[in-house]
Amino acid sequence: MVSSKQTQLKKGKQPSWIEMYLPKEVRPYAHLARLDKPIGSWLLAWPAFWSVALAADLESLPKMLAIFGWWAVWIRGAGCTINDYFDRDFDKKVERTKSRPLASGAVSPAQGLWWLAFQLFIGLGVLYQFNVLTLALAIVHVPFVFAYPLMKRITYWPQAFLGVMISWGALLGSSAVKGSVVPSIAYPLYISSFFWTLVYDTIYAHQDKVDDAKAGIKSTALRFGDATKMWISWFGVGCIAALVIGGLILNIGLPYYVFVAIATGQLVWQIFTVDLSSPMDCGRKFVSNQWFGAIIFSGIFLGRMFT
Repeated sequence: MVSSKQTQLKKGKQPSWIEMYLPKEVRPYAHLARLDKPIGSWLLAWPAFWSVALAADLESLPKMLAIFGWWAVWIRGAGCTINDYFDRDFDKKVERTKSRPLASGAVSPAQGLWWLAFQLFIGLGVLYQFNVLTLALAIVHVPFVFAYPLMKRITYWPQAFLGVMISWGALLGSSAVKGSVVPSIAYPLYISSFFWTLVYDTIYAHQDKVDDAKAGIKSTALRFGDATKMWISWFGVGCIAALVIGGLILNIGLPYYVFVAIATGQLVWQIFTVDLSSPMDCGRKFVSNQWFGAIIFSGIFLGRMFT
């Protein structure tokens, strides 16, 4: 069997840190969790980080960020694992995904399920130190993680379901700090993250739209077609409007709105410059959303400092 390192070299890619530093036996599992591609973890973590930044005091903030960062890495890894488990036969037919561990046979389906269980255990386990509500919300979240990969077989709006699932951290952060889901903190962030997800994941879906159409896989990229930029522009408006309304409700300081304006510029840049016919450019724009999340987090932090 050709190693993933050899495959990357043949494609002209630099081997990832997984090939460079991890033992050969564990590399397929690290790839299955996408540990070398942290963008998914960032996208799951940012709503939680935003919520924590609004709710926590400065002394407890670093610890809360570390806990939710750990949660995001492993729950995202679990999501990737169950996605690849469901898609293992389809992934064999797609150039971008045929080398994934379950599709290539590097990991068996049974091994994949054991790895899934382990990731859920260590991802949820770190939340046991919080209140019962936070743990319950985190457990309720898991079926959404499992269901998401199936949505693209059912509806042209799987990105909307992803928005429901990946924004969950906005609820968890508030609950972990305050002991309840505080509507003025959690709801504007959740709504903003939902619309943000519709923007970036529609762009992401354009990478595979040709293969998806052949395989009967549904997405907003196929649903919107040539009207994609109009749709995601309105989603962007919804994202920014929710952030502004949330800031007004909580009376956050002026720096917050400065950073929201910067984030708006980043979102406008994505939408109006992305080449939806170029998988490479769609991928670049998708990855750039880690910076959108960071900008909003910075604005929340500084806005609270200078309220």
